Amino acid sequence: MSDIKRPADASIFEPGAHALRDPKALGDGVSDGLEPLQSLDIGTIGDADELLAAMSRTAFNGRRLGEAAEVLAEMVTDPECSVILTLSGAMTVAKMGLIITAMIERGWVQAVVSTGALMTHGLVELAGMPHFKARDNLRDEELFQKGYNRVYDTYELESSLNTVGFMLKKAFATFEGRPFGSRELLERVGEMLTPLGRRGVLVAARNAGVPIYIPALTDSEMGLNLAAYFLERRLQEVDLDQALAELGTPYDPYRDLAHLTRFVLKSPRIGIFTIGGGVPRNWAQQVSPFVDYVNRAANLDAKMNRIHYGVRICPEPVHWGGLSGCTYSEGVSWGKFVPTSEGGRFAEVLADATLAWPLLVQGVAQRLEKSGREAASPALDLEGCRPAAATSP
Repeated sequence: MSDIKRPADASIFEPGAHALRDPKALGDGVSDGLEPLQSLDIGTIGDADELLAAMSRTAFNGRRLGEAAEVLAEMVTDPECSVILTLSGAMTVAKMGLIITAMIERGWVQAVVSTGALMTHGLVELAGMPHFKARDNLRDEELFQKGYNRVYDTYELESSLNTVGFMLKKAFATFEGRPFGSRELLERVGEMLTPLGRRGVLVAARNAGVPIYIPALTDSEMGLNLAAYFLERRLQEVDLDQALAELGTPYDPYRDLAHLTRFVLKSPRIGIFTIGGGVPRNWAQQVSPFVDYVNRAANLDAKMNRIHYGVRICPEPVHWGGLSGCTYSEGVSWGKFVPTSEGGRFAEVLADATLAWPLLVQGVAQRLEKSGREAASPALDLEGCRPAAATSP
């Protein structure tokens, strides 16, 4: 018998003669273990934590965001879990850089995988140079002449990128004659920027011992600067065509793959927090398939450490077939994720990250503070890594 209360005048809700099925055979929800929803009463909500908790009992993306808060809170406080943050889209141009910084500083993140463009635009901000709000009355042809690179509704100044390029040259010069990956390069840039005393992604990562990887480095201003740096000296001896044909650099992306693989293998559990999708998401998720290939090729039995927790914020739907919209469930079929039947916990929010991400981080921060819980992560015996201390800047 259901204990759901009936309205005082229940007769107006009775199906009566119009019922197509026996009313006694119809389920009441509760007897089948269904969870009743609750109306969102904003008059009872005091902060972002309470808002997210209330949203988890509603529907659609509101519920998804509320559920994401639950998964994120569990993921960052699990002392056995190393969290990988993957980033795509123009999030630093969109002024989300300090959200990333705060997650690193609070010990919520133990590694970052990003597009090169996102990190380059973050360098602009970290160096103290602004981005600007776009104006409707400026045509793109005019923007090109003025050196205003448009990213949807925002301008990145060409002069700022030139300044960053000059600084990057100094970092490139420190790797003369020896191989390096993007992790080592970004750690060096973080060291160079630390004396400026500004908060930002690369400085926070360097101080916290959080490695940052850029798997598609050549697809960015940073990567183009790197190629131009090594091309420049060869052009003193040969023409452009020959210099391009012979172009080579000490940059080795497999150093990053090897380091991330060791990071995953040394971690008892892995969590992933994804903004967007693309190469950063896929590259961070491919360690288990890589280990599987190595096991078969070398007859080894290394652990396939599948991802245990996942939170994803991305507006792309699954039916377009791209990786950005790919569900965690699909990733289970590739051996990348622990299925929910075995304890995997995942939340996927189909929304613009600039709307959902700040609310999610603020709400979870308040939740942890009120409950007295702190971020925790395993100690890893790996160069460039160390346990991140839980702080509240």
